[in-house]
Amino acid sequence: MRYALITAGRVLLALYFLLPGIAKFVSWDMHVELMEAHNMVMVPALLAIAGIVQIGGSVCLLLNKQVVVCALGFAVMILLINLNLHDFWNVYEGVDAKHETQNFVKNLGIFAGLLLLAAVDMEKTNAH
Repeated sequence: MRYALITAGRVLLALYFLLPGIAKFVSWDMHVELMEAHNMVMVPALLAIAGIVQIGGSVCLLLNKQVVVCALGFAVMILLINLNLHDFWNVYEGVDAKHETQNFVKNLGIFAGLLLLAAVDMEKTNAH
């Protein structure tokens, strides 16, 4: 049962990053506008890097490879996204602060799940 729960959590976290990673390329202009609305710099480069990292890391998680590296990398990514895109404490034209607050808090839950996944995988690795 433990293995099934860990696998389900790992796969769901992978999908959480895979689908938005693909969407970054499919809906490029929408994502550029969002990032520009938050006064981010180097938007095309950062967007491409984020999409590639999300897709590559998700594939690794789905294949159960480099789980600790991917989980901790995604955790850092979540913090960066929260501070730069879900910064509800700042006011931007056309950006709903309540929605950004909700995304910020949701991302903290995802962050916690990623930390737990990394810790569980570290235990598995150390047990061998």
